[in-house]
Amino acid sequence: MKKEKIVMAITIGISALVLVAVMFMRFKVVERTDRIAIETMTESELRSELISWREKYAELQTKQEDVLTKIEEYKEEYKSDEETEKLLESELADLQMLLGETDVVGQGIIITISEEKLEEEKLNNEDLLHIVNGLKAAGAEAISINNNRIINRTDIVQIDEMIKVNGKRILAPYTIKAIGNQTYLEGALLGVGGYVDELRKWGFEIEIERSNEVNIEAYTNELSYKYIN
Repeated sequence: MKKEKIVMAITIGISALVLVAVMFMRFKVVERTDRIAIETMTESELRSELISWREKYAELQTKQEDVLTKIEEYKEEYKSDEETEKLLESELADLQMLLGETDVVGQGIIITISEEKLEEEKLNNEDLLHIVNGLKAAGAEAISINNNRIINRTDIVQIDEMIKVNGKRILAPYTIKAIGNQTYLEGALLGVGGYVDELRKWGFEIEIERSNEVNIEAYTNELSYKYIN
C-alpha cells in the first residue's frame, strides 16, 4: 500500500510540472512573436495569424484542462485508497477481536464463584460450560475464565478434580468476565432457569458485579490448523 502511495505522489508531481510547462508555453507564444513582423503583415495575414494563435491557445487550454482533470482523478484515487486502507484496518481489528487476539475493554459483568464454605461439593467443567453458554446466548461479545480468553476453539475439560481451560489448570475462586449488555447477561444467569441460582442452592457463594470497564485479555495460545490448506 505504501509503494502505491509513493507512485501516485510521483505521478501527481509530474502532472503538476506538465501543467506549469503548459502555462509557461502560453507566454512563450506571445514572446516569440516579432512585433515588426506584425506591423508589416497584410490584413489577411494578420487574420490568419490570429486564427493560428487562437488554435494554439485552444490546444494549450485543452491540455491544461486534461492535466487538471488527471490531477483530480489521482487525488480521488489516492483518497479512495486511504479510505480502503482504513476500512481494511477496521475489518482486521474486528476479526482479531473475534478471534480473541487483542485485549478488550467494555461494559459487562464479573462473576466470582467461591468454594470456601463447601466441604465436598466442587465446581466442575460442566458448570462452567453452562455459565459460558448462557452468557453467549445473552450476546456476550467476549468472555474469560480466570483471565483465560474463551474463543470458539476453547476447551473446558476436567481430569479427575482438575479443571483446564485452554490447556491451563484453573483453581477456585473462579472469576468469569463477560462484556455485553449487563441486563441481558445477568438475566441469563439469574431468575427462573438461571444456572447461578442453581449453584447457589447447592451452597456456592456467587457474586455478580456490574462494571463499565471489564478488562478481558487476549487469547495467548498459538492458533494452529492441521487440516486446513
